[in-house]
Amino acid sequence: MVGLLENITDENLKAELLKITDPEIPVLTVFDLGVIRKINVVDKHVNIDITPTYSGCPAMDTISMDLKVAIESLGYTANINLVLAPAWTTDWISEEGKKKLEEYGIAAPLTESLDKRALIDGEPIVKCPNCSSTNTKLVSQFGSTACKALFKCNDCLEPFDYFKCLK
Repeated sequence: MVGLLENITDENLKAELLKITDPEIPVLTVFDLGVIRKINVVDKHVNIDITPTYSGCPAMDTISMDLKVAIESLGYTANINLVLAPAWTTDWISEEGKKKLEEYGIAAPLTESLDKRALIDGEPIVKCPNCSSTNTKLVSQFGSTACKALFKCNDCLEPFDYFKCLK
């Protein structure tokens, strides 16, 4: 994230960009989520490349509009480009973003191999964000959105979303 903002000299613009959140997970900024790939500011024009978390992600329209409105509110013009390659990966979620997910009640993505074991073999390795138990069970491959799976904790009995590892 620091690298994306370092060439922006307008502190108000930086502050506005840092306020933009994912509409599906409002505790995550678009920088936490890693969907902002490039920012270029020339005079009063801002060009931003964004990558969706998965093809067809409905949140990208809202994120694009939120970015455009924030930028234009400061007197800039804005161009938001959807960039599909390279494909987004959960590796792009910042460490701060992973902490925010857990605090919000969504289990952060595991490594690719652990993710496959949890989703295919049903092995209880996904940590419950409510009580930290790994005594959990996959309920459905899809949770509240397509990028999440639904789990249930066998100890505290609470259901929770798990942000699937995408590579």
